[in-house]
Amino acid sequence: MATQTTAVRGRVTFVQVAIALQTLAIFFQAVTAGLVLSSSHGEVLHSAGARVMYGASMLYVLAAILAWRPGGGAPRPILYASGFLVLASVQVVLGIAHIPSLHVPLGVLMFGLSVLALGQVLSTGLSHRSGTR
Repeated sequence: MATQTTAVRGRVTFVQVAIALQTLAIFFQAVTAGLVLSSSHGEVLHSAGARVMYGASMLYVLAAILAWRPGGGAPRPILYASGFLVLASVQVVLGIAHIPSLHVPLGVLMFGLSVLALGQVLSTGLSHRSGTR
């Protein structure tokens, strides 16, 4: 027998936290990318931020799997999270290879996609809480 899980009013879900952390980590990467050009500490911060961003991407995959499995919902969010992890992997490789002509635009794309995913999850959570949708 499948059990249906729903968001409880006023509660923040694991998926929301994971995507918010991922978005914040990518924003931190944008800030530290500017510091790389102007400060000796920028490279250290950007490198540490890359590890956090990659970990946040893995956390997003885990959160998507855990949100799907108990509720029997659609597996599409797992596909999105996995795709984002692939983009994060490519981003890390491009950063290590020092290819800014691809690294920077991909970072901008990843930030935009992460903000869109966060907005979607937050709006879906709000519509479930208010009883609409």
